[in-house]
Amino acid sequence: MQDALTRAGRALRAVLLVALALLFLIPFYLLLRNALASESDITAPSWTFFPSRLHWSNLSEVFTDPNLPMARALLNSSLIAVSTTVGTVVLASLAGYGLARIPYRHASVVFYAILGTLMVPAAVTFVPSFVLVSTLGWISTLRGLVVPTLFSAFACFVFRQYFLGFPQELEDAARVDGLGYWRTYWRIVVPNARPVFAAVGTIVFIGAWNAFLWPLVIGQDQSAWTVQVALSTFTTAQNLNLHELFVAAGISIVPLVVVFLLLQRYIVAGVERSGIDD
Repeated sequence: MQDALTRAGRALRAVLLVALALLFLIPFYLLLRNALASESDITAPSWTFFPSRLHWSNLSEVFTDPNLPMARALLNSSLIAVSTTVGTVVLASLAGYGLARIPYRHASVVFYAILGTLMVPAAVTFVPSFVLVSTLGWISTLRGLVVPTLFSAFACFVFRQYFLGFPQELEDAARVDGLGYWRTYWRIVVPNARPVFAAVGTIVFIGAWNAFLWPLVIGQDQSAWTVQVALSTFTTAQNLNLHELFVAAGISIVPLVVVFLLLQRYIVAGVERSGIDD
């Protein structure tokens, strides 16, 4: 009887997981279906699982549309996301390591001040940040899109909590060999902290790729548009080209899916190991 209940429970769980997976995949199916359909297929009153004819030319049409600099937008988003990820991870990890390991009387005060910035709404600092970037002449430049986003209190917090639980013995052995804090960080800590680096890097990359409001305001020239800003032009265009919209949206999520699939195991491992532990 117990075995039968166990098997029934496993079967029910499997059915539930399959149903949830199918629900999760519905948006991806709609993207793929409409990206390869014609305008008439998308707006047809009767629904078909897939159009009778797949329009693969829609893919090339997105990159040849003179009103949509998709190739340039993809390049800009890639540069911004990679630069933001590398810069944020380096700065936040150095700050987190310093707060966790370097003796300093006011380290706790500095740490709680950094945490306090998480309580300040982004809308409060948006206008001052824009004025500063404008004064520096960074409008529609990579510096203006990247530099103001490099400082993440959340990433600093995650690294600090992780380094608090890092094996002290490894660092003590490095001290015996004559390594200082800087060389210990690069030679001992970084190689052994790959999960948290990958987790924070993935989260930062996804956030930078999906950012919309800051790139919209700073990237005023078409040459500085990101993918998200380019996609927003579809909602303001007088003639809405639906199949191009779905193709562009599908292309825009490919890098995120690839990054997530490659590094998803590190996200769980890194966040799990960086739990609060004072």
